[in-house]
Amino acid sequence: MSKISKLIISICLMVLCCTIAISKENFFDKALKMYQDKKYDDAKFMFERNIVFNPRDAISYLYLAKIYNHEEDQRNEKNNLETTLLLQPDNEDALLMLMKIALEKSNYDKVKELSDIFVKVCEGLCDENYKIQDSLKDIEPKNES
Repeated sequence: MSKISKLIISICLMVLCCTIAISKENFFDKALKMYQDKKYDDAKFMFERNIVFNPRDAISYLYLAKIYNHEEDQRNEKNNLETTLLLQPDNEDALLMLMKIALEKSNYDKVKELSDIFVKVCEGLCDENYKIQDSLKDIEPKNES
């Protein structure tokens, strides 16, 4: 292959990569703005579109979970939270949201498991974990020996 052909192919690939990167950012930024404006259907579409271009974007999955939480679609919320944690295991928001789902379903073992993970990674939402732990104290059966 001639040098000119290699140069043309290289330039085309760079332009394509830049276009994808720019469009990815535009989708996420637009989706985030729509989410903040409470335009949840439009935001959901844009976050999904962002995921098409960037399937490893944990934050887009997290925001989808938040939208599904608003829509009270717990199955899709949980699926998106689990995907978020697969991509970003130390995501405090996702762990906290999953703990609340488990608590709502009375799955106390899952809450404790997630809480143990949460304690190791928490930076800004640590107080929320303490509130959940306090609520579990009232629910757990007491050993009367």
